[in-house]
Amino acid sequence: SSAAPSSSAPEGYVDPSTVVKGTMTDERDGQTYKTVTIGTQTWMAENLNFETKGSLCYHDSAEYCAKYGRLYPWSVAMDSMGIWGANGKGCGFGSTCPSKYPVRGVCPSGWHVPTQMDWTVLFEEVGGSSIAGKVLKSISGWSGRGDNTGTDDFGFSALPAGHYTSVEGLDGKAGTVAFFASSTERDKNSSYYVYLDYKDEARFSNCDETAGL
Repeated sequence: SSAAPSSSAPEGYVDPSTVVKGTMTDERDGQTYKTVTIGTQTWMAENLNFETKGSLCYHDSAEYCAKYGRLYPWSVAMDSMGIWGANGKGCGFGSTCPSKYPVRGVCPSGWHVPTQMDWTVLFEEVGGSSIAGKVLKSISGWSGRGDNTGTDDFGFSALPAGHYTSVEGLDGKAGTVAFFASSTERDKNSSYYVYLDYKDEARFSNCDETAGL
């Protein structure tokens, strides 16, 4: 449980008791996902598990896709082929992305790949980036260094889905870390993502656009 924010709460902080939980259905395959409205934003509270060309399952296992959702290289997440929209068309490794925001990408209709600013707003609304990891992570399922578990104060329920890289392949740290893509490009070869691990903070980094998040 969470108390109402005190007078010392950060500007923009959202009282967890005001969070609105719901569901949405992806009309493309009929899968239903939990959602959560935190302040001004509504987020999917489960990782996307829409199968499309180029997407991957951790350990190449459907069991992991059911648990963690699918891993999407950035070009796939952004829908570089323009299958569902035009704003991410042409985005991918080796070329500067011409996207106009918001970018639907591989998301269900009415949803979009979050920008780096979308993530920044979320962190502010849950109390700041220094504690965002702790309050957004699920209360179970995390292992590894220290006390990895979160408090899931806002129903975001971030899971440690790991990632895919050319070095680690499909063995990229599931159970210990979470990587969340953004539609914001750093340069023609890399984009920004959100990184959660054993620390309380949520932080941005950037990775090769061929990685699967």
